[in-house]
Amino acid sequence: MASSPIDPYVFSSDTLPTDLRFLPPLANGRLGWRVFWTVMHMGGVYNGEKGACHRADIPCPLSVKMRTEEEGNQTYTLDTHTGIFTHSVLTSRVQASQLFYAHRQYPNLLVMEVFLKRQAATEDPITVMLDSSFSPYSDDISFQAAPDYKGGRHIFGQANSAEVPGGHRPSVHLIWTPITSSVSLQPDQSQSRWGFLLAVAESNETVQACFDTGMELFEQGDLQTSHQRAWAELWLDSRVELAGPLPLSRAVIGCMFYLLSAFPSLKEAPSPFGGVSPGGLSNGGQGQDYWGHVFWDQDTWMYPSIALFYPKLAKAVLDYRVSTIEGAKSNAQQQGFKGLKFPWESAVSGQEVCPEDIYGQQEIHINGDVTFAFQQYFYLTRDLDLFKSGRGSEVVWGVADYWVSRVTWNPEDKSYHLKGVMPPDEYYYNVDNSVYTNIVAKNSLQFAVELAGLLQHPAPPEWQEVADKLKIPFDSDLKYHPEFDGYRKGSPVKQADAVLIGFPLGVSMSPEVRRNDLEWYAAVTDPNGPAMTWGMFAVGWLELGEAEKAQQLIEKCFKNIQGPFQVWSESSDGSGAVNFLTGMGGFLQAMLFGYTGFRIQKDCLCFAPLMPDDVAVFSVKGVSYLNNKLDWLVQKQEVSVVLRKQAEDSGSEKLCPLEIVLKSSGKIIPLVPGQTVTFPRQAGKIHKQQSSSSCWPL
Repeated sequence: MASSPIDPYVFSSDTLPTDLRFLPPLANGRLGWRVFWTVMHMGGVYNGEKGACHRADIPCPLSVKMRTEEEGNQTYTLDTHTGIFTHSVLTSRVQASQLFYAHRQYPNLLVMEVFLKRQAATEDPITVMLDSSFSPYSDDISFQAAPDYKGGRHIFGQANSAEVPGGHRPSVHLIWTPITSSVSLQPDQSQSRWGFLLAVAESNETVQACFDTGMELFEQGDLQTSHQRAWAELWLDSRVELAGPLPLSRAVIGCMFYLLSAFPSLKEAPSPFGGVSPGGLSNGGQGQDYWGHVFWDQDTWMYPSIALFYPKLAKAVLDYRVSTIEGAKSNAQQQGFKGLKFPWESAVSGQEVCPEDIYGQQEIHINGDVTFAFQQYFYLTRDLDLFKSGRGSEVVWGVADYWVSRVTWNPEDKSYHLKGVMPPDEYYYNVDNSVYTNIVAKNSLQFAVELAGLLQHPAPPEWQEVADKLKIPFDSDLKYHPEFDGYRKGSPVKQADAVLIGFPLGVSMSPEVRRNDLEWYAAVTDPNGPAMTWGMFAVGWLELGEAEKAQQLIEKCFKNIQGPFQVWSESSDGSGAVNFLTGMGGFLQAMLFGYTGFRIQKDCLCFAPLMPDDVAVFSVKGVSYLNNKLDWLVQKQEVSVVLRKQAEDSGSEKLCPLEIVLKSSGKIIPLVPGQTVTFPRQAGKIHKQQSSSSCWPL
């Protein structure tokens, strides 16, 4: 009898990781928790002032381990179809299952369910122990007991200190179903289920309402099913699958699952979104995982793969940056400059919370990274409302003003310089004219001018002047891009830096220069550097048509996947940040923008598909472009595209008719909703049909 095919969405093991940092995290954009762990976190809830600011540890009442009276076969499973982690024990008398999930639709809820099923035809009671590690104590929040609410325990407290002096100290309320020390099947029962609910919110009124909602759903039998439906809807709009090596399939699915887990619900009325930190919501307490701060990692590494599918979730990232405008103004003023200076490390206020001043002072490319995220969103959606009423224009123009005040004119080479910066390659600091920083600054200035034209806003001439005359380091003799002024070819490099100007920044260069940048920097890049690096090199080699060389670099990323649940570490030896979403984001971009060749341009979405020999089919479903949803199927010899009949999660109200233009032949293929078009594998672009009228307000 043939065995069932392995489901790449299901990660299963008969043991837990020996390093408990790699227990699977469960999160939903509002709450985050590592299964069985004693603490959890809530988005936007920090303790500590300025550089001491970190995610506040919140004790988790669901820190419970199930134990049977007799030994049995243990199984631990994370089902990414549903976002449910299950611990199962099978003995001669009972099948016991303990389920955990962070509710995908109602993000203030964490749930534990226990299910017992009698295995033998006996009439004895069967008892399973529930061993709790919960203690209502935190170093960050002074909790006190409140009266029980509808049978639920209730504690509340306030963070010990504010992020900024005199600022808001967040409050946290927890209400949960009391955890019994055991559950039992009675003699007349063949099976039974128990539910334990935890509601977490910042106010008494909200936490009670959330608890009521959860209990009502449980009583109706819809608590778990509503969670599963929400995950099913998410996967419908972002299914990335391949016919190829199982480890590669699992890696892609695991990365997509953990990234989606870091973002808010598509349907529930959103609370203010707290951004995405390198280790996600499950991590980031004091002294660990970058303390839960938000870096360029969010905008440059994680955001693009989400923006390609979900305009609403992409906008949540941009709204987070908008919410920090006042802090960014303060940062710029403190540095003696105009406009906005987004923090290298951000929490809630937007003021700099990096523990070491040099990063906040010098790693100023963060400003261009933020603007680039806004630009990509606009090119994918043409949603001008974000820039009109949504304050997006304040971000873009404020960053442009910062660059103009930050540059220095050099009369010798008649160009503007950005001096005293730290590039993405943090092995170097206080350097001049980082090639990545200067190009991302030039790009953001150009987009500021473009946006001003669309909104009929008078653009200061200095924006275009600085953009046109900003120095871009290039060695015309060696034909490559030095990382910065004075960089010596062959000097060690921490991570992807200069190669990023090819992708994602899209700087036009000859194949020779692109090859030189890739080869020369790969040879000196730290092999133990951050996990996102090699995905960017892989994209470059795919651009040059060298799929097998790219695949070797993609496979390097597998060293960062720790344990059976596809949890990434920052470094390949397991050190650094855990559940390293930054690395996952870089890896996903290698797949989504590498295998397909997708490039987000001003007036089109370009493609140039190429896959390695061991990948026969690459399927990307739910690509969102100009309020349309597209499903792509890339095979060795041909590509198929279908325009879905109805757009979902749209960023604007009106559909734009689309067409494909093939590069080699110039053939134009109109896309009709529900009809699949197939063409030989080649480069091309997809854009608004030339004959159609404008589909967005200007």
